[in-house]
Amino acid sequence: MKKGELIAEFAKRTELSGAAANDAVNTLIAIITERLKKGDTVGITGFGTFSVAKRAARKGRNPATGEAIKIAASKTPKFSAGATLKAAVNPPKKK
Repeated sequence: MKKGELIAEFAKRTELSGAAANDAVNTLIAIITERLKKGDTVGITGFGTFSVAKRAARKGRNPATGEAIKIAASKTPKFSAGATLKAAVNPPKKK
């Protein structure tokens, strides 16, 4: 599902206009992004948690030349699925 399809489905389920659904989805994404930039964690009960993971500086290799290179430390966004989402995706097997 692409963002446009998500917005269309959101509009359909909430009976909002396409423009209002677009604004709502974009606002949610903006809020999560702003909080992650600040280093906060965003938890949505039953869905999951968005957080920022730190990657240490390390050595790597240029695959084209084999030359050793330094890879700078960085931060990356991370998502950890909640129990309800995991259960929905992987339902228990019936015996």
